[in-house]
Amino acid sequence: MTDMSLRLPTTRFRAVFALGARHAAGLPLPTTLGKPNLFGEWDDETEQTTLYVGFGTGQVHLETTPSGVEHHFHDAGGDDAVASPWNDADTELLVAWSTALISDVQALMPDLVDDVDDAAAWHDAGFDLWVCEIEEPAQLDLIEVDIEGELLTLPWLGAGHVEHDHVEESSHGALDDSVEDDREHPIALLWSASEATTPDRPIAEAWLLPGTETPVTRAVDGVDWDAVGLPADEVLSWLEGIYLNHHVLPDPAGTILTGVLERLGGIDGND
Repeated sequence: MTDMSLRLPTTRFRAVFALGARHAAGLPLPTTLGKPNLFGEWDDETEQTTLYVGFGTGQVHLETTPSGVEHHFHDAGGDDAVASPWNDADTELLVAWSTALISDVQALMPDLVDDVDDAAAWHDAGFDLWVCEIEEPAQLDLIEVDIEGELLTLPWLGAGHVEHDHVEESSHGALDDSVEDDREHPIALLWSASEATTPDRPIAEAWLLPGTETPVTRAVDGVDWDAVGLPADEVLSWLEGIYLNHHVLPDPAGTILTGVLERLGGIDGND
């Protein structure tokens, strides 16, 4: 089990963005649902934005398209829902607010992603304030977020070279089919004997127990651990720490982006 006491401290980070008009901030949200959890993504290939607006009672997912914005609902368990999990009045307010928010975000892309990455790089370098570049006077928005510290992990100390990859996005097929229905966000740890060779041999697996942030790890059968240079238990302990840092604990860029989304939506407490 990874020692969670080996985490770096949480830090307060401030970032200044030029967000322009904030149309969603002027719209009401249903008071009965509470504050939403927000997550956004940008697809470089399609040049489209995806926005997830979640509550304990359900979620609405939105995506920009060439013709506008599309949305669909999920129930409290995260499964697709044919209809909204909320009453008509709350649904109308929420969809209008979410549509305005994703439209504002789309208008800022892809520059917003670059700015968020730059701000995260400043945080990683040990600074506590990042300010965007502007070419002319503009209204600026101050984002303040608490960024959780990562686990202190060692570099790979075994032989050869390793990488970790989402199983769904690869053709490695490493995961044991017997646990397929009981895993979320599975990854494979890939290994190669030479640092000059791209890792392609699955040696271990990690995933989350459904509905939790508890990682599970498993060694792949038939691995020559002498060649790997570390015993299986040490590899699994190392993989658990890597999994927590990359797939469970919030990363600086994601935390900053959430702060931006909350500011654009007028729910960051500063309006």
